[in-house]
Amino acid sequence: MGLDQSKYTWAQQFLLNLLSLLTILPLAPYLNRFLPPLTAGGFHWDLLLSVFIAFLFTRLLLWIFKPLIIPAFVLMCGVLVFNSFTHNYSFTNVVNDYQGMVQGNWGTNDKKQYDILSYYPRRVLNYRDLTVVGIREKINFKDSLVRNFSVQHSLENFDAYFGKYGNIVRYLSLFKYINGHFKYVKDTYRDDYFATPMETIHNGLGGDCDDHSILMASCLQSIGARCRIVLIKGHAYPEMYCGNKENFEVLKQAIVLLFNHPPVKELTYHEMKGEYWINLDYTANHPGGRYLNDQVYAFIPLVEEE
Repeated sequence: MGLDQSKYTWAQQFLLNLLSLLTILPLAPYLNRFLPPLTAGGFHWDLLLSVFIAFLFTRLLLWIFKPLIIPAFVLMCGVLVFNSFTHNYSFTNVVNDYQGMVQGNWGTNDKKQYDILSYYPRRVLNYRDLTVVGIREKINFKDSLVRNFSVQHSLENFDAYFGKYGNIVRYLSLFKYINGHFKYVKDTYRDDYFATPMETIHNGLGGDCDDHSILMASCLQSIGARCRIVLIKGHAYPEMYCGNKENFEVLKQAIVLLFNHPPVKELTYHEMKGEYWINLDYTANHPGGRYLNDQVYAFIPLVEEE
């Protein structure tokens, strides 16, 4: 049973409860990093659960001995201040995590893309056959240079969230690096030359849309993702397999949280028979950007599907 706390004045009670609230605010998103993603009914519940856990913790301190909330608050603030100098979890991360929760639950729309791919997923028009063959010949996700490049840049961003999202953060980190450094260089004749991922890496990440697609898909596949390349009128782009609806919701939560400058307003995707694929084009600064058009001619898997 807690100690008798009737000796505290109204002002002291108010101050201690205020410190309790100020402790909950940064503690909840920090705890959330150690909780698995929880989605139900299209709503992301894990941060709300962490708020509840933080609330119970502070109420326990107040019940045992109210002044304990003071060192707890000072410790929480001290850790955040220290982390701001060591580039770990700081006040900026607290704000970003709350923004991600709000944006993910209320501010981001899903937009399923409807096109010929939705109805004829294996259709390849004859005049695109050479493009399909040319791209497939240059895809390489087993080369050591591609693998080493991918591993290195999959570790550069979002590592603090690996415990929560697992390999998703590796894929998103690699996407962020490639799209942040890729520079468009047009072919002399459109789609006349397809570069291998090794060539594009050696060239300093320069090339056109098919070179970017080959590079992105090959690199992600080399670290365990499943990818394909989609051909549309005048363009090619890579897509990554998300899994089922539940898996897609977890990936969506991670994208909204980690790519929130500017906030993600909409995520577009392809879905057929319960399988979700998300766009990884260089035309957007986050996965799931808008498709340039819906005239899809073919998709090119990186490995033959059974």
